[in-house]
Amino acid sequence: MTVVSMAANTPLEQQINALETQFSKLTELGKQIPDIGYAERIQDLTCLQRVLKIHTDALVDALSQDYGHRSRTDTLMADIMPCFQMLRYTKRKLKRWMKPSRRSTGLLLAPAKVEIHYQPLGVVGIIVPWNFPITLSLIPLMTAIAAGNRVMLKMSEFTPLTNQVVKTMLTEAFSEDKVSVIEGDVAVATAFTKLPFDHLLFTGSTEVGKKVMEAASANLTPVTLELGGKSPVIIAPDIAPEIAAERLLFGKNLNAGQICVAPDHLYVHEDKLDDVVEALRAQWKAAYPEGIQSDDRTAIINDRQFARLESLIDDAQKRGVTVIPLSEEAILPATRKMALHLVINPPADSVIMQQEIFGPLLPIITYHDVQDVLTIIRNMPRPLALYLMSFDEDFKRHVIRHTHSGSIAVNDTITQVAVDDAPFGGVGPSGLGHYHGIEGFRTFSHAKTVLSRGKFNPGKLMTPPYGKWWQKIMFTLFLR
Repeated sequence: MTVVSMAANTPLEQQINALETQFSKLTELGKQIPDIGYAERIQDLTCLQRVLKIHTDALVDALSQDYGHRSRTDTLMADIMPCFQMLRYTKRKLKRWMKPSRRSTGLLLAPAKVEIHYQPLGVVGIIVPWNFPITLSLIPLMTAIAAGNRVMLKMSEFTPLTNQVVKTMLTEAFSEDKVSVIEGDVAVATAFTKLPFDHLLFTGSTEVGKKVMEAASANLTPVTLELGGKSPVIIAPDIAPEIAAERLLFGKNLNAGQICVAPDHLYVHEDKLDDVVEALRAQWKAAYPEGIQSDDRTAIINDRQFARLESLIDDAQKRGVTVIPLSEEAILPATRKMALHLVINPPADSVIMQQEIFGPLLPIITYHDVQDVLTIIRNMPRPLALYLMSFDEDFKRHVIRHTHSGSIAVNDTITQVAVDDAPFGGVGPSGLGHYHGIEGFRTFSHAKTVLSRGKFNPGKLMTPPYGKWWQKIMFTLFLR
């Protein structure tokens, strides 16, 4: 595995030259060896599985240091375990995925044979965010490797210690002609997006995603954009507040809410607001009996993000909005720890309702008629996830049919992302394209149609000169 490390004191031009040189090297190798066999792909995935096990503790410790403090369980559950799950699943399914699929030629082209062959694209670029730098680097990486590609990973500059462990681990797993790890700031990331990759996957904000897509378009590079959006939660009138609070707090507490599919805001019937607030308070205190000092409570990644979250609280309070912290000690700037804050009925034009929150703040909006909530959701940008808390089967089917989102979880939050055998992706402003499972394999593959004929060639019946009697019969048969 090759590491292209962009030191801060290295001139930008030199950094970009190194980036372009490594890309050219991998591209040339891809031309020399355009396909990688099943045995080699399985060997690469097995090596990745082995080194991930060896370096698990180092990854957990490094990521906690990058955050200031990150719950060990948060990292194991959301960063490490999904990688092992996807590795096992991918290895088990890969032979079937690689097998050419037979397609029908139809009567017109019979007796030809048609197959779809899934071929490596070449060099895949992956831009990794800071919130889950292990999962969001290794799962796309293993999927691209399973599809037979070479990969360049651009790691986040906000997780430098984690990046070092990832580099060490991948150096042990892959030869230099398979994987490259790139480090650097925004300027390097910008140059990365301008490389003529065969596919580019970006995970991050919608605004940056637009810039990535614009840069990729100059090379007609296909992109997968995993973005975000304000994922809503609907608490239907039929469900007990205690059940709803338990289910949604899991997704809101994990990584202190710094998740693209975290519950962003909550719709509650006006008659149940007080009950829901109390249920959330009780559930939060049960989860963190020591408050935000608890080792189970993850910190905010850096001062910039911490200040941004504080500014959302300040804006709401200046507007006269009620803000309810769920812990007496609610904010610790020195350690960047923050309790969950409930923000009751903020105005639609408040900053917290305009921006993706990405942290431990939860606006609660009351409704009189739940159908009004569906109207609001249909008129907002399509979110990456939608969460419904209800045991009413008719209402569940109605919501699934009459709303758009990247995914829906009913009576749960964020766990839909952990399904190996289902695609993950957004729709509209929340993303473009899918990966995970067979959808990921096909995202990083070219589906090449192969038509084969034997010695008999019925096509000659339709060659000039035209007007023969059998041609007239064929037109009569097929033009109907």
